[in-house]
Amino acid sequence: MTAGTSDIEKAAGVLRAGGLVAFPTETVYGLGANAEDSAAVTRVFRAKGRPPTHPLIVHIGGAEHLADWVEEVPATARLLAEHFWPGPLTLVLRRGRRVPLETTGGLETVAVRVPDHPVALALLSAFGGGVAAPSANRFGSVSPTTAQHVRAELGDAVDFVLDGGPCEVGVESTIVDATGDTASVLRPGGVTREDLEAVLGRRLEVHSTSRVRVPGQHPSHYAPSARVVLVEPEKVVVEAELAQELGHQVGVLLPPSFADAAVKAHAVVSVPDSMAAYARGLYGFLRELDQRGCDLIVASLPVEQGLGLAIANRLRRAAGPRPS
Repeated sequence: MTAGTSDIEKAAGVLRAGGLVAFPTETVYGLGANAEDSAAVTRVFRAKGRPPTHPLIVHIGGAEHLADWVEEVPATARLLAEHFWPGPLTLVLRRGRRVPLETTGGLETVAVRVPDHPVALALLSAFGGGVAAPSANRFGSVSPTTAQHVRAELGDAVDFVLDGGPCEVGVESTIVDATGDTASVLRPGGVTREDLEAVLGRRLEVHSTSRVRVPGQHPSHYAPSARVVLVEPEKVVVEAELAQELGHQVGVLLPPSFADAAVKAHAVVSVPDSMAAYARGLYGFLRELDQRGCDLIVASLPVEQGLGLAIANRLRRAAGPRPS
């Protein structure tokens, strides 16, 4: 069931009172708090188990509000906002005085975006301010793309959950450092590098690490409980069957080119041909393999073009070093 007007008004009231609201966006569900309320923002970090130095994204209701939250809006940022907002693009700019350091993880930069989801936009309109929100899951784990995912993972840590149905994009927003005249991609996401380059008329660098801390750059992120192992596409079946023979409960993300293969594994998910469909389903696939009792997931990286770049980024982080 999709949230109605009364749910949205209630959620806005929860935010005004310093509470936490999980809400849908086109990318994933966010865990939101009043971006100007330091105490409420601190609750977000505690609910997720998120390091307080890991900045949050401030969600606003429209590009016309951007100047209220940042020190200045460079021409590059203005151009990108005009073309991609509302949408899965986050701009990193110099922090305005309105944003407390708790929201930015102690940084003098702030990440801002306008979500492209009717429930999120209605919530922002009813609330009348900015909502600081990371994904509504435990820090480092698989991001939620349904309200059910949020309830299952965070439970009573959330004061109110707005249900807006499944997320359409399925991977988080692209984060672009727009603090100067040039721009660079700090996290691939729902807006492709190719689309950004077409608007800007120049090539953009993509950085796996940067001087600016942003969400999604932790060595292990977007990770299921099962260990993720990445191999070449042509080796997925062999590696999965070998691991199964060695006693693992193996889950497989089977590439489209092997869709008809019979794989001796505990659970198999066939990856869609469409990168948009793959991105939309990625986190659901990882959750499904966890729920089916897999302790190891064998996958390959897609071609790193378009949304394939964002999917590859998420799989690499999911396969990254686990906390000791």
